[in-house]
Amino acid sequence: MRIFIADDHALLRGGLKQILTLEFPGAIFGEAGTYLETMAQVDKEPWDVLVLDIFMPGRSGLDVLRELEVIKPELPVLVLSSAPEEQMAPRVLRAGAAGYLNKRAAPEELARAVKKVAARETYASAKLGEKLAGDLAHAFTALHEQLSDREFQVMQMLVAGKCVKEIAAELALSPKTVSTFHARLMRKLGLQCDVELVRYALDHNLVDESYVLPHSPH
Repeated sequence: MRIFIADDHALLRGGLKQILTLEFPGAIFGEAGTYLETMAQVDKEPWDVLVLDIFMPGRSGLDVLRELEVIKPELPVLVLSSAPEEQMAPRVLRAGAAGYLNKRAAPEELARAVKKVAARETYASAKLGEKLAGDLAHAFTALHEQLSDREFQVMQMLVAGKCVKEIAAELALSPKTVSTFHARLMRKLGLQCDVELVRYALDHNLVDESYVLPHSPH
């Protein structure tokens, strides 16, 4: 088994490798802390599974998924994120991921997820499976479903308390571009201020409440 782990936190990469080594003795691991490093290495060598953090500095992880669909369509990708799965998982699955797992999941669930996507199957938790099989029509009519992937990402970072300059630096965009995304998403959601944005995100389960920081003006 050849497993590539892409996450910008070295400690988390180490923990994931420890967990997966127990399940897959003798597995070969690769790792990267940025999207650029990830794309370079997965394009150069064969891997059985890519475990991908959806939020790393640089390009949107959703953009990376779509690019992988073109250059490495045979590579199954398991997305990891701290975002609530009922909102983020449908987006990453539509973008080409083979599975989605919240970072708070138990170690045994990570092993199950990797095993399933390596077998070219789709992985979804029982909770997510119920949602996908249930009222999807309602979900797709929600206002936030109108947001582009980049607008959705900017929204999550704003709600987490990051300012425009911080978001611009992490996404390798200009502050003006981030401000444009900010204005667009506020218009699409019909909101007037960032306090309303935080409340909307919490009311619609778009973020984990523990990741919402005291909001500062932008």
